[in-house]
Amino acid sequence: MLTGNSLQPKHGARKTKRVLGRGHGTGLGTTAGRGSKGQRARSGGRHGLIVFGSKSLIQSMPKLRGFKSLAKKAITITLDQLQRTFADGTIITGEELVIGDLIVTPKTRVKIVGNTKLDKKFTIDGVAISAGAKAAIEAAGGTVKTK
Repeated sequence: MLTGNSLQPKHGARKTKRVLGRGHGTGLGTTAGRGSKGQRARSGGRHGLIVFGSKSLIQSMPKLRGFKSLAKKAITITLDQLQRTFADGTIITGEELVIGDLIVTPKTRVKIVGNTKLDKKFTIDGVAISAGAKAAIEAAGGTVKTK
C-alpha cells in the first residue's frame, strides 16, 4: 500500500544540480566546466556569439525601402456589387452596406468604384465615391450626397 511518505519520483526523472567551481576535489574546479580559454570561458562573453550567428541571417534578408502607411486603406465596392445586393431606389449609407453584408462595421472606410451601366437608381449618402461611379449613378437617375 502506498502512503504519502513513500511516494517518490520515477528513477531518472530528477537531475541533481552540479556544483561548479568549488575546488579540485569536486572534479569541476579551476575552469568550472567552461574549457580553458576563449569567449565562452569569460563572464558575459556568450552574447557576442549570438550576434555573430545571426549576422548572416540579417544580411540575407531583403532591405525594406520606401514608406508604408499605417492607415488602413478603404474597402472598394463596385457598382456591380451594389446592383446585385440592393433594390431599386435604396439609400446607400454605411449602415445599409453592413445590412447588405458588404462591410463589417459602419465605421469601415469604403469607396464605391466602377463605371458600368446601372439598371437601378441609388442614392449614395456619406460614402466616398469615384468620379466614374458618380457619373454612372447620376446617368441611371440616382443622386450622390457626400460629406
